[in-house]
Amino acid sequence: MERTDEALARAAACGDREAFASLLARHYDRLFAFAFRLSGSRHEAEDLTQDICAALPAKLATFRGEARFSTWLYRVAVNAMHDRRRRAATRTRAADGWGDWEKNRRAVNDEAAGNLDWLAQAMRALPEDLRDTVALVLGEEMKQSQAAQVLGVSEGTVAWRMSEVKKRLKHLRETEDWP
Repeated sequence: MERTDEALARAAACGDREAFASLLARHYDRLFAFAFRLSGSRHEAEDLTQDICAALPAKLATFRGEARFSTWLYRVAVNAMHDRRRRAATRTRAADGWGDWEKNRRAVNDEAAGNLDWLAQAMRALPEDLRDTVALVLGEEMKQSQAAQVLGVSEGTVAWRMSEVKKRLKHLRETEDWP
């Protein structure tokens, strides 16, 4: 005599693998078709059905037998689809915010890169003695006294060169309409 779905569900809930396999064999195709109708997508239905089947052994412990097993299984499928839609909506909301953040981050990076490009171009336009001084004082973070030693000039000359660099960069910024 063939066992009822309800009897199989109770046995599967107690760890009977054969009972679980029988339940899946009886209901898998119908469960997949229902998941397809819920989702409208074969790929989504495959994922949903797989998720339900993977969670089913634990969920069987909640089956009380008050309704037919197939009715209970449909309810499990509907709940699984609702959970899936909620997770997708949460990911979408998170992605929307992330997209705005990423656009802003890229804009800031583009602006910084533009500023660095402008500065590098402006530095190339400086005479070598000014460029060398800036490279040591700002690039290598040397004190003016250290830069003077490296360059073989007085500390006052380094100070004058840095002042001259500032004037030239300021003039370039003003004439190029740079922010």
